[in-house]
Amino acid sequence: MCLTVYHAAPGLLPELVRELGKSVTAVRDPLVTTAEPMRPAAFAANVWPDASWIEIASIGQAAAKLRAIQRNWQLVSTGHHRRAALVADKLPKVAARPLVFGAPLPEAPLGAFTLWEENLVLAAPRTSEPVPDGIYRFKEDRTGPPSRAYLKLWELFTRLGVQPQPGELCLDMGGSPGGWAWVLSRLGARVFCLDKAPLAPSVAGHPLVTSCLGSAFGLDPRHVGAADWLFSDVICYPDRLYAWLDRWLELGQCRRFVMTVKLQGETDFTLLDRFRAIPGSRLMHLSHNKHELTFARI
Repeated sequence: MCLTVYHAAPGLLPELVRELGKSVTAVRDPLVTTAEPMRPAAFAANVWPDASWIEIASIGQAAAKLRAIQRNWQLVSTGHHRRAALVADKLPKVAARPLVFGAPLPEAPLGAFTLWEENLVLAAPRTSEPVPDGIYRFKEDRTGPPSRAYLKLWELFTRLGVQPQPGELCLDMGGSPGGWAWVLSRLGARVFCLDKAPLAPSVAGHPLVTSCLGSAFGLDPRHVGAADWLFSDVICYPDRLYAWLDRWLELGQCRRFVMTVKLQGETDFTLLDRFRAIPGSRLMHLSHNKHELTFARI
């Protein structure tokens, strides 16, 4: 029997349940189970494919059965918390040091488990993300960037394994105070930032950054010419963002897009499906997103 477990992004369990729809077989915060193969789920921080039920008679037997499958396990506690913690204590410790941007991700398989009932473990030997709980934590730069928005791009580039190359042209729409431009310029890309508010002086003064005051929505794609990337962290309703993106896809000459979809009010899943239907695209909740998703067509 196929069994897939979805680990909801923090605070977004109801959205994940709605996204998975009729395939849901059980919900145990923060986990949702289905009897179908793994599929894209924007509101999942992590996914456990090929999960299985493991019957146990004791804490020691639970740990032994997990160790017989593989070495590295992450506990996601959903109940029977004390007993589950005792199982985890008998397993090898998994280092969870902050990631260094630009360094390779961990390569060792990482499994996940929960104690579903007192004598029943739900476990998967691997997860979709190679970090505990699917949460990407970085060794932060607390002096350079003018805002913490830079962490979104660090995470996105790390997860996708793709980033702007030196000399490529990046359009940074709604980029003030400059967290994204800070990342892009330090990768060697050329950055043109358009926002109604100015960039922080430390970013505006970078030789690869050019900025202009104005509305991102007022920029006509036909007048821009060829660009390698379009980045948008503009605050707007999702339907307006989709219409703007559609115009760029139809009239512009940009190859790659990264946009924050700000969720406002009740989530419109029909609209999110339109974003997801764009060929070559991904829709995901980053660890550094709040009540928003990130759209990427790379």
